[in-house]
Amino acid sequence: MPPLLIKSVWKDHDLVDIFINEHYFQKIAKSISLDEVPKNTRVIDGAEKAIIPPFYNAHTHAAMTLLRGYADDMSLFKWLSEYIWPLEAKLTREDVYWGSRLAILEMIKSGTVFFSDMYWNREETIRAVIEMGVRATIGVTFAENLMSPKSIEDNFDFLEKNAACHERIQLAVMPHAVYTVGDVLWRRCAETAQRLGLVLHTHLAETTEEVENCIQKTGKTPVQYLDSLGVLNQNVVLAHAIHLTPEDIDILQKRDVTLVHNPSSNMKLSSGKMNISALMKAGIPIALGTDGASSNNNLDMREEMKFAALLAKVDGGPELLSADEVFHMATVQGSRAYQVNAGLIEEGKLADAILLDLNNERLIPNHHLVSNWVYAADARCIDKVICHGQILMENKSVENEIEILERVKKFAAKN
Repeated sequence: MPPLLIKSVWKDHDLVDIFINEHYFQKIAKSISLDEVPKNTRVIDGAEKAIIPPFYNAHTHAAMTLLRGYADDMSLFKWLSEYIWPLEAKLTREDVYWGSRLAILEMIKSGTVFFSDMYWNREETIRAVIEMGVRATIGVTFAENLMSPKSIEDNFDFLEKNAACHERIQLAVMPHAVYTVGDVLWRRCAETAQRLGLVLHTHLAETTEEVENCIQKTGKTPVQYLDSLGVLNQNVVLAHAIHLTPEDIDILQKRDVTLVHNPSSNMKLSSGKMNISALMKAGIPIALGTDGASSNNNLDMREEMKFAALLAKVDGGPELLSADEVFHMATVQGSRAYQVNAGLIEEGKLADAILLDLNNERLIPNHHLVSNWVYAADARCIDKVICHGQILMENKSVENEIEILERVKKFAAKN
């Protein structure tokens, strides 16, 4: 791909030129002349545009776009056991591939360039990620109630052989939850993640039923249970983390784990509300994620920011979770959680970015761009999406999007 030179674009409060080469932001300055860049550099006019970091979706299930609207308005365990798991059992590898491509299309068009994925047939999701140019952490998923002993062993073998996966992809060890994975497997997952230097990611404390069942079975809350197994450390990322005791929060702070807030899914499934105030006071890092499209029902991280900020203010007051703080969750914290050198528009960072159209009606007047982006904007404000130094969307179009839509329509027709 050719280098990029973005001329006269707003970054924060300044007009700058930005040179992108070899996948990185190589130079950001008041002015960069054409004599300073290679002859094959593509020049982009940044007039009336602002450059900001894109989104890093810290928890989702990409191919569940295939289940969008399939089973709504019911509790989590009924939703999973009676509807989601039975239909997922029928999905083919090709279904997962096209469902993942649909998810990536939706994410690109709404400004997301990275996602952490927990799903089955991970090779098909990896194929979709490589082809569409985004980044991802792809989970090798473990759930004893849904897998044979051979499948579990195959998963560990896959991790050992593919830890270094692709320049835009890393693997992660992803035991599903405390109610689908037992003690021995939890310890093995944690040991494998630690030894291979991989993130361990799971659902935790998502419902009161999960917490009550864990206490009844182990005498401990889910957080205390995993801590007793030696699972929790700085490479662990926990999704949901809604129902936490003060002792749980103290443990999470001491173990330096990262949490992922999923407000839309949590509200839709009536799972509960993350205690943002207590967690922020404890200094626990929190990223943002959409969860899957069957429980959200979209993958729009900008919308997730707005819901997160407004939900926090209902009980916590208007100053809790400001626009700048929730934007930080959706960008910097997500990239840090999965050890991606990105999330900021800075020299030496991987060249991921969104260009916003400052002439869009939702960004006018522009008293505070981040506030507008969190509270007022929508995907129509996005002019271009860049990942790894490559333009993935311009003129509202993503390569092969018509084919993706048509293939998924065929899936819906047969089911």
